[in-house]
Amino acid sequence: MKKPNVIYILADDMGYGDVSALNENCAFKTPNFDAMCRDGVHFTDAHATSAVCTPSRYGILTGRYNWRSKLKAGVMSGYSRALLETDRMTAAHLFKQQGYTTAAIGKWHLGMDFATDDTFAIKDDYETCEGVDYGGRIEKAPITNGFDYYYGISASLDMAPYIYIENDRFTQLPDHETEDVGKRFWRKGPTAPDFEHSDVLPHLTRKVLQKIEEYRDQPFFIYFPMPAPHTPILPSPQFLGKSHTNEYGDFVLMCDDVVGQVTARLKDLGLYDDTIVVYASDNGCSPMADFDELKAAGHNPNYIFRGHKADIYEGGHRIPLFVRWPNGIKQTGRRDQLVCLCDFIATMADLFGATLPDNAAEDSVSNLPLWLGTSEKEVRQDVIHQSVDGSLSIRKGRCKLEMCPGSGGWSYPKPGEETSDMPRFQLYDLKQDIREQVNVIHEFPEVARELRSILIGYIRKGRSTPGAPQRNNGVEIWDTVRWLDEAF
Repeated sequence: MKKPNVIYILADDMGYGDVSALNENCAFKTPNFDAMCRDGVHFTDAHATSAVCTPSRYGILTGRYNWRSKLKAGVMSGYSRALLETDRMTAAHLFKQQGYTTAAIGKWHLGMDFATDDTFAIKDDYETCEGVDYGGRIEKAPITNGFDYYYGISASLDMAPYIYIENDRFTQLPDHETEDVGKRFWRKGPTAPDFEHSDVLPHLTRKVLQKIEEYRDQPFFIYFPMPAPHTPILPSPQFLGKSHTNEYGDFVLMCDDVVGQVTARLKDLGLYDDTIVVYASDNGCSPMADFDELKAAGHNPNYIFRGHKADIYEGGHRIPLFVRWPNGIKQTGRRDQLVCLCDFIATMADLFGATLPDNAAEDSVSNLPLWLGTSEKEVRQDVIHQSVDGSLSIRKGRCKLEMCPGSGGWSYPKPGEETSDMPRFQLYDLKQDIREQVNVIHEFPEVARELRSILIGYIRKGRSTPGAPQRNNGVEIWDTVRWLDEAF
């Protein structure tokens, strides 16, 4: 049996409600997203492991909950040291073992070890301008994590350095600094002479299309983490005004067009039928999209869900996920089962008939029966989420326990004064209260205790799937979490 090609396209900060096939009140049409939903499978209960960028990407590539890594809260900068452990198996390693050529093109945001001197320091707000040798070799770049080829940017498009990286080298030296504000926002930082923020998404897309053609005669895996529609919100001129909402809506349509370009290239090369294309977002939509403007235009990028990017609420981590594979997925349509983006590696292993070692993909569950339509049963018993401040929640069936009194993120009630008079924990019945409006923890304390017990077990065992117990990284933080041992 010929192994299918695989392309994983990851949007940055795109909401569930930004897909017209998923949102009956979407203010614009997304024809290419909708075609993927129609011709493949789309999930209505899919989640990132985190409500922010870096940790959710860690989960996708490793199949491990991000809070098991040394990063317990927040995100990394464009200059941060590598987060992926040196002996950590990634999805790219799995593909390599199966004879695939692998490439990552786009936003990495998992840290790399740049060549530096003793003056190196990351300044406030993710900026740094001194102590980096831009002509030196980059250690722990994506090509040391299972990828044969890498081209892209170190972190988000609003984080310096603004220089393309190819494999383990910067492609040019910076010769000036740039910054911008508003929806075009990016932080001040070193910039290469050929780097134009507005051309980054088109440039990366062209690279992906080139690699598809280059790899056409061999099985390939291309991981394409786009820098959009995250800030800076920079739709190309042909998309301006097209959504009839604001620049964010226009940028979403530009992302939709990227899917159309990839689809067209696959068809032109005769690769369409036997290529798996996965499309997902790393977390919910950010407030930088300007929710007031979008609401005035009749659009909610996070659909009916409470909260947004960074939050423990559904709007923070429930995301669009669709998979198309014409030669493999015959029963197309909607899937309502609970799934997580960290399930990718176990799903691929299942497809290949490969066995993952105990020290890999500790939280990954195969979604293959749902892709192929061979079962309507739940593949996951539960799933754990994390907000930007490091708060955890656990979802099992209809119930979701949140181990914080508020959003754990950027929406009201924010951690601190806004939550001082609130119950310490939240329990929601998502079947009755998908908008998470009524905290029922006092009505159902036994449910809260059960979920807490499951969560604690997963933390202490180092995994949530069958297998030998494993160690978490940076375990000292768990010594300060009182709810691990105290009663409700």
